[in-house]
Amino acid sequence: MQHSILKLFKGDRVLWMVLMLLSVLSLLIVYSSTGALAYRVAQGNTLKYLFRQVVFLGTGIGVILLMVNVLPIKLYSKLAWWALLASIGFLLFSIAMRGTSFVSSSGRTLNFWGATFQPAEMAKISLVLFSAKILGKRQKTKGDLWEAFKKIIFYTAIVCGLIFISDFSTSALLFATIMTMMFCGRIPLKYLFSLVGIGIALVVTIYFTADLLPDSIGRVHTIKGRIERFINPPPPEASQGITQADYAKLAIYSGGIIGKGPGHSDVSNYMAAAYNDFIFAIIVEEYGLLGGIAVIMLFLIFFFRGVVIVRRATRTFPAFMVIGLTLVLVFQAMINIGVSSGALPVTGQPLPWISLGGTSLLFTSLAFGLILSVSHQNQQDKEVVEQPIMIKAPDEDYEIENDAVND
Repeated sequence: MQHSILKLFKGDRVLWMVLMLLSVLSLLIVYSSTGALAYRVAQGNTLKYLFRQVVFLGTGIGVILLMVNVLPIKLYSKLAWWALLASIGFLLFSIAMRGTSFVSSSGRTLNFWGATFQPAEMAKISLVLFSAKILGKRQKTKGDLWEAFKKIIFYTAIVCGLIFISDFSTSALLFATIMTMMFCGRIPLKYLFSLVGIGIALVVTIYFTADLLPDSIGRVHTIKGRIERFINPPPPEASQGITQADYAKLAIYSGGIIGKGPGHSDVSNYMAAAYNDFIFAIIVEEYGLLGGIAVIMLFLIFFFRGVVIVRRATRTFPAFMVIGLTLVLVFQAMINIGVSSGALPVTGQPLPWISLGGTSLLFTSLAFGLILSVSHQNQQDKEVVEQPIMIKAPDEDYEIENDAVND
């Protein structure tokens, strides 16, 4: 029975180990960091958010097992275009309905009868799938690469532009991922460098003209303010109070080398996003610098296993898909870690698979499921190639292996 259950966990074993370790850490740190939240909104029921996280992680693992054991890789290639259109539709809907009960105050989350949904999370996965499909089909000539570049950039500009209105960090993260995918897809550097130049010029223009733009145009004033506070922190006498970034630095400092121990975080009682955007700081506070390094190592192992899966892929679409999805998750993790440690301006990126569950965690499970599905397909392809062909001699009652016949 136990052996049959283990057989369901197909694909890269190391990647499954990383996923399980991240799951254990997620349960521990979410339970610890949601104590204050539980007393504020759940009448002190500290088990509520732990149970919620167990449900989301269990659902995510169930989704991964379904994808690895049942759904074929070619299905995602067929659905890529329709998923992208649906993502654009949801993003347009969130913009059109902003200010109503259907959209949160930040503009990032849609509310449907008590259920919440972040269109940007769906857009990340769908745009990566679409770009992987285009790059996989157009690799033969320079003309193919030019056509691939034009089509990918057209839809990337639409998706990232719509996300930018309410979420600059996700827009930038997705843009960087698609750029790296095109670099790996042999798109000429002159195209990519020109695009980077345009992107930098656009960001600089928005930064210096933010004060002239109305508040209704996205979060440009918030973005500019965060960048200015990061570059030129206000003096203590001019401070408006302790920010979450300050609390995060305090948590990391107080954690020391070995930390205060599980469940002994003090800073999480004062941080509004201790269980989400700044969860890495709470990990360091409780498990010390060693715990923080361990988390970084898990994501580095995940990155290198993604590279291995890409190198073993026998088809172009799965290879580009794994490149994009691996980069999305690693970039997101590095941004969260950078923000928590004060190395980057404050953004709203959760730590993949560790932060308190929601839309982000479920779409992260889709990304893991796609990567593990490609890994499982690679193993199947290898078995087919290595399987010897048995040929029966016409007058002899024995079989000769393929290698012997060739010799």
